[in-house]
Amino acid sequence: MDMIEAIAVAVLQGATELFPVSSLGHAVVIPALLHWNFDQSGPAFLPFLVLLHLGTATALLLYFWRDWWNLAAGVLGLGDAGSVRAARRLLGLIIVATIPAVVVGGLLEHRLRALFGAPVIAAVFLCVNAGVLLWGERLRGSGRRPLTSLGVADALWIGVWQCGALIPGISRSGTTIVGGLLRGIDHEGAAHFSFLIATPIILGATVLEVPKLLRAEIPPGVFTTAAVAAVVAGVTAFAATAFLMRYFRRHDDLALNPFAYYCLVFGLGSALWLGFA
Repeated sequence: MDMIEAIAVAVLQGATELFPVSSLGHAVVIPALLHWNFDQSGPAFLPFLVLLHLGTATALLLYFWRDWWNLAAGVLGLGDAGSVRAARRLLGLIIVATIPAVVVGGLLEHRLRALFGAPVIAAVFLCVNAGVLLWGERLRGSGRRPLTSLGVADALWIGVWQCGALIPGISRSGTTIVGGLLRGIDHEGAAHFSFLIATPIILGATVLEVPKLLRAEIPPGVFTTAAVAAVVAGVTAFAATAFLMRYFRRHDDLALNPFAYYCLVFGLGSALWLGFA
C-alpha cells in the first residue's frame, strides 16, 4: 500500500466510523470497487488497522475530553457529591451499553469474519442499514428526552442495537442512535451517547490486535506510513464528530434520512456493479 492509498483509507476510516454509514461496509466494498490490491488480513495491513483505530479513538477522546475528565474525576471522588454521583452513573451506563457488543462479538467473531471478504453481501447490508435508519426515524416517539434522563434499561437497549454493527454494512453509530431515538432520546443526546460508547469499543478492538501486531513480521517502512495515516484518520474523525454534533443539534426531525438515502444508493449501486461486473 502506497502513501496515497494509505491516506485514502485513513480518510475513509475517520469519516465512516462516525457517520451512520458503516465503516466496515465501506472498508469491504470500496477496495473491491477500486480494485485495491492489498490483503486486509495480512501482516502488512495490521499496523494500519491498529493505528487507524487509535487515531479515531484519540479524536473522540479529545472532542469529548470534558466528559472523560468528569468521568475520571467521578471515579476518583473529586468534586461535589452531585457531580461525582452523576459521573459514576454515566460511566455505569457506558459500561452497560458496551457489554452486549463485547459478548456477542466474542461469540460470533469467527462466523462473522467470513462476511469481511464478501463485498456484495456488505453492499446489500448497506441497503439494510438504510432501512434501519429510515425505520428508526419513522417509529421514534413524539417525546424528546435529554441524555441526562438515560437509564440502565435505555443503555442496555442501545447496547443490544450496537451488536448489529458486527455485520459489515450495518453502522455502529447508526444503530446506537436509532436505539436512542426509539427510547425517546433526542438526536443530539443519542449521538452524544453513541460517540461516548464508541471510544471503549474502538480502543478495545485496538488492544485485541496488539498481540497479533507484536508477533507479525512487519515490512520496513510500514509503521511510518501507518503513523501518517493514523494522524489523518484522527483529524478526519474529529472533524466528522464536530460536524455531526452540530448537525444533530440543529436537526431533530428526520436527521438520519440523508444518510439512509446515501446508503441505499451506494449500497444498491455497488451490489449491482459488483454482482454483474
